[in-house]
Amino acid sequence: MSGGETVGLRDESIKLGQFLKLSDLVDTGADAKGLLARGLVRVNGDVETRRGRQLVAGDVVECAGRRVVVG
Repeated sequence: MSGGETVGLRDESIKLGQFLKLSDLVDTGADAKGLLARGLVRVNGDVETRRGRQLVAGDVVECAGRRVVVG
């Protein structure tokens, strides 16, 4: 799966909650928690509800009408 903007990582992986903030998909951790709880975040096409989900390069996160590739 590809497409969308790419947000690079400093490390090999990042937690989903942190990535949502890094990529400006949310403003705060509380915002991330709310979106995840309501099933409004997808990772690689699947609904994800865990803030702690580890993302790696190539993963695709969709939220709020935006698609961001982990780089």
